[in-house]
Amino acid sequence: MEDAGLEEIRKQRMAEMQAQQGGGSGQSKQMEQQARAHEMKNNMLSAILDQKARARLNTVAQVKPERAQKVEMMLIQMFQRGQVMGKIGEAELIKMLEEVSKSDTKTTKVNFDRRRVQLDSDSD
Repeated sequence: MEDAGLEEIRKQRMAEMQAQQGGGSGQSKQMEQQARAHEMKNNMLSAILDQKARARLNTVAQVKPERAQKVEMMLIQMFQRGQVMGKIGEAELIKMLEEVSKSDTKTTKVNFDRRRVQLDSDSD
């Protein structure tokens, strides 16, 4: 009777271990897929940009990652549409970065709420 109980516990434990390994492989597949996509993006950018422009984009990515991602996506879309003829140089990349920074500028607006002395309820 104890052997049957031990056997049942072993089966449950094996099922749990297999479920954990199955879940882990799903995560590894997802990580592998992300790595492949990242590598493919880097390969495309290397084909689009010359060496100095690529170095500048990497420098911008360290400081402003969201701006660099926007420029990378713009470059990839331009490449896929066939708008890029030859490699893009550093000067052209700087122009693109300036365009993105102009569109990203946030304007702050300050509103003053001035109250008049006659309307002030604290004086009562």
